[in-house]
Amino acid sequence: MDRVHIDQVRRFNRTVTERVGVLYDRYMGRDRPIGAARLLWEIGGEGQDVRRLRERLGLDSGYVSRLLRSLETDGLVTVEPQPQDRRVRTVRLTEAGRAERAILDDRSDELAGSLLEPLNTAQRARLVAAMADVERLLTAATVTLDVVDPEHPDAQRCLRAYFSELQERFETGFDPARSLLPDAGELRPPHGLFLIARLHGEPVGCAGLKLPPGAAAEIKRMWVAPHARGLGLGRRFLAELEARAAQHGCAVLRLDTNKALSAAISLYRSCGFQEVPAFNDEPYAHHWFEKRITTSSPGRVSG
Repeated sequence: MDRVHIDQVRRFNRTVTERVGVLYDRYMGRDRPIGAARLLWEIGGEGQDVRRLRERLGLDSGYVSRLLRSLETDGLVTVEPQPQDRRVRTVRLTEAGRAERAILDDRSDELAGSLLEPLNTAQRARLVAAMADVERLLTAATVTLDVVDPEHPDAQRCLRAYFSELQERFETGFDPARSLLPDAGELRPPHGLFLIARLHGEPVGCAGLKLPPGAAAEIKRMWVAPHARGLGLGRRFLAELEARAAQHGCAVLRLDTNKALSAAISLYRSCGFQEVPAFNDEPYAHHWFEKRITTSSPGRVSG
């Protein structure tokens, strides 16, 4: 990792934490630190599953429990088990909690205004645009890639969403029964693998890799949820699958796609895939691509 990059990130972190008041125990002038204040804000008007709240904020169970006990003691939240499954707890704001959250909202607006007020119009526009870019990149950096069984609930959730999107986008619609769908066994080690991308614990994308012995590796069922597009996940999937195929000694990586998926076609070409004659009888494919790879191909194997 570049030392200059590391130093710049650390300087950025120090500037932000100081400027937004993270260093103070009484965040926004209230009676609690930023952790409790952020938790209060994330609970929102409808309440939250405590487990989902932990995943959303990336906090460990013990720390969240301590924060919730503090908020309960202050009369700001209630925490109750769900009737159908008492292991699952739901946290909701009390009337006092909603009032406190409204105060935090107002003071957060004031803080944002104080950051922008000293700047001229052009500087404000630059700062806001830079913040949007940083937010997008930091969000991309929080996405995890994990190998899961293709029958895992998250895998099935992604595949259902993927098939539904293809049904809407293909001129002929999409019937999974007509497609050359790989058998689940073809996407399990050692014959292949299936990746899931998760953002704050939520599955937001998937990609499969077939690794048939003595043949080209093949990418299958790569999809990114619409709300997660723009984070570079498609390119990240391709790099990860290429690295894993190279790790298995594959020299060629293949995929096929439909003409309606123009953004995907552009991505494949930009990542070094070349169009080749059809190598299968996939009824929904109009384009077939191939890439020569080596064991030194770029990519990061994770999970």
